[in-house]
Amino acid sequence: MKKKLSLPTRILIALVLGVAVGILLDFVPPSFFRDRLLVDGLFLAAGKIFINAFRMMVVPIVFVSLTLGIAAMNSPQSLGRIGAKTIGFYLGTTVFAIVIGLAVAVIFSPGTGLDPARVGAAAEAAAPQMEQSMLDTLIDVVPQNPIRAFAGDSMLQIIFLALVSGLALPMLGEKAPRLREILNELNLFNIRIIEMIMHFAPYGVFCLLARTFATLGATALLPLVKFLICIAFGMALQLFVVYGGMLKVLGRLNVRAFFRKFAPVMMVAFSTSSSNATLPTNIETLVKRMGVSERLATLLLSLGATINMDGTAIMQGCGAVFIAQLYGIELSVAQMATIVVTATLASIGTAGVPGVGVLMLAMVLQSVNLPMEGIAVIMGVDRLVDMMRTTVNISGDAVCACVIAVSERELDPAVYNNPAAGEESLQS
Repeated sequence: MKKKLSLPTRILIALVLGVAVGILLDFVPPSFFRDRLLVDGLFLAAGKIFINAFRMMVVPIVFVSLTLGIAAMNSPQSLGRIGAKTIGFYLGTTVFAIVIGLAVAVIFSPGTGLDPARVGAAAEAAAPQMEQSMLDTLIDVVPQNPIRAFAGDSMLQIIFLALVSGLALPMLGEKAPRLREILNELNLFNIRIIEMIMHFAPYGVFCLLARTFATLGATALLPLVKFLICIAFGMALQLFVVYGGMLKVLGRLNVRAFFRKFAPVMMVAFSTSSSNATLPTNIETLVKRMGVSERLATLLLSLGATINMDGTAIMQGCGAVFIAQLYGIELSVAQMATIVVTATLASIGTAGVPGVGVLMLAMVLQSVNLPMEGIAVIMGVDRLVDMMRTTVNISGDAVCACVIAVSERELDPAVYNNPAAGEESLQS
């Protein structure tokens, strides 16, 4: 009995086939079959149906999961001294990560270099851009009409409503015992629908990429390669500059010792692309090899799996600028600020959603009115990006645990500085 191919593998195959078919069609002379039936017929319809299905779930997923995430953070158990430090650390590093993603993409411009006329044809369905000042953006965060905010996909307003709802939910206490239960069930319901939609991802990716490359030609491959290089560079900056700096400055810890001991955990994360699968190894390494107390390691790493996604945040910032450049759209300062705020707040509640990176990117694109069609290009290489971002995600959790353990005097320096500490558990 043949083993069924995994979804990431099928999406990767769809990427290759979509690119190949698109480039092949680019060399075929214009005809009714090529243009009306395939490129602007079957491929356009199937691709837009997939994007619309994905887009359909952005608002319910973001509102419900973010409300639950804020409500969990607002509980007395989570908002103690350690909880406040942890949440501040995680949100701070997430902001750093998004800014790095934006900066790397702006500096290296991975999405530029295509023929503007051909890009214009590919982006004909893109929504028009509207300039808005920082002050207008800030004012518009608070909706006059909540129903209109949901109906109009106003992501910052929806996030604001989720924040208010998440803060209010714990205040009800025993007055509304079933409300949290209903929201949890709705979250599971939303996740199940996302899983159903993701089963059709290979077909959607194939059609979207076939149409993109039939329109743009083989020259569209270079921006994709540049995008992957930018992501890798941004991840390296977050790992060694941001995390290394925090270990040195805030924790006064040996940075080389940390990465030497943590390397096996990073390899597990890179190979499995799963933070949950890496969690036991992460906890064991921090306790036995770094000298962090088991109580603190378990608490902080479990919380980090829910609200800390720095690798994903880098992908959001870099991906949004990449797609804007791909379609010849210049992002304003207000739009970049919106990306930072939207992706930071969304990181609180969407960590457990399948396809979280692409889903969050869809939400970010929606918040600044960028073409959703650009998701197909990134979705095709998402498996490669996922390996890198998972490695950064779990590393951020571990760095936070070490720094806070030092501040709480729950890290044993003798264990941390001993190169041989815990090696026997790693080999067993």
